Amino acid sequence: MFRLLVRHEPDGMAAGEIARQLDVPQNTMSAHLGILARAGLIRSERHSRSIIYRADLDGVRALTLFLVKDCCAGNAELCAPLIAELAPCC
Repeated sequence: MFRLLVRHEPDGMAAGEIARQLDVPQNTMSAHLGILARAGLIRSERHSRSIIYRADLDGVRALTLFLVKDCCAGNAELCAPLIAELAPCC
């Protein structure tokens, strides 16, 4: 689901369309979308009668950096290439 939303950036996708493309019942999809939204990995916006979901790429970057920040028992040089790739360039 998350990868599907990333592929549809920046437009996002309606919840029903996500459920159809992944062949998942809408109530199950809503539960999963809610979990990802509360985790800060996706965001939603109401458009008329639809809720459009988008990947929150800044949230994913922050989570990934948090997970690898203290990696390798303090040997940051082992994770340096990954951190450099994830960190903003500017």
